[in-house]
Amino acid sequence: MQMYTEKDVDTAILAGKRIAILGYGSQGRAHALNLKDSGLDVVVGLRPDGASWPKAKADGLDVKEPAEAVKEAAITAFLTPDMVQASLYETVQPNLAEGSAILFAHGFNIHYKRITPRADLDVVLIAPKGPGGLVRRQYEEGHGVPCLIAVEKDASGKALALALAYAHGIGGARAGVIATTFAEETETDLFGEQAVLCGGATELVVAGFETLVEAGYQPEVAYYECMHELKLIVDLLHEGGLKKMHQFISDTAAYGDLVSGPRIIDAHVRQNMKDVLSDIQDGTFANNWIKETENGQKEYRRMMNEDLAHPIEKVGAALRSQMDWLDN
Repeated sequence: MQMYTEKDVDTAILAGKRIAILGYGSQGRAHALNLKDSGLDVVVGLRPDGASWPKAKADGLDVKEPAEAVKEAAITAFLTPDMVQASLYETVQPNLAEGSAILFAHGFNIHYKRITPRADLDVVLIAPKGPGGLVRRQYEEGHGVPCLIAVEKDASGKALALALAYAHGIGGARAGVIATTFAEETETDLFGEQAVLCGGATELVVAGFETLVEAGYQPEVAYYECMHELKLIVDLLHEGGLKKMHQFISDTAAYGDLVSGPRIIDAHVRQNMKDVLSDIQDGTFANNWIKETENGQKEYRRMMNEDLAHPIEKVGAALRSQMDWLDN
């Protein structure tokens, strides 16, 4: 493993150079504000009629239309949703300065060849391992969120140094920047989301809730046991791995974990995970998602509506409304 820290950063490489941030969502806002607070020249590229334009202005940032924002930028960061990046690249490409760098926080469009960068451009990745809100908050507190770094194309001979300076500007070098590739970042990120963090975890929660309710237990009690208390365990895992979790749960819970966990996540589940990974590696998932978007995301919306109509959502909303410490 190659990890870079602040001592590896040449901050002078971005002195007097402009950074264009395209997009002002979770990551876009955090990157733009952190870079600005690090003393760098930042411009945000947004649609004039979009809701983000006044937000970025109110945050004190220089805001222009995307095609104007990228002019004379040493680095242009594409921080919009994956499915709009290819068309956005085509829009701004004629105005990208010769020999400049394009930067991504997720490798989807480069890895699956939805974007074919111009030959003179550096192509780099800085992927914070946390949501934008955390990237901003940690920076403001004097810390940072770890990042992944990758260089897909080094046309200038300075791509790595530029990317490291960018990572330093958003606070990532404070926590460590790990070298990877566009392929590894993209495939592991998609797999983690689908098999564990989002798809796997939510299906496990819902299946547990349904099992208890179908057995005659109160939905409210099932919600607490299968969803609400999940945060307590995730926090322990986040802070100290399996060891800390086992230290802070009861011996009864630990024994149940060891004897029953493998019954739930068995060889069949592991094979399903391998199948999901295979779909990611060979492009099946990416192609399906691209086609779904091109067809208006009708099936995506149907599945989302069905998911949010599940009884666990109604029960959970009622219970959370009584928890005045939550941001509902």
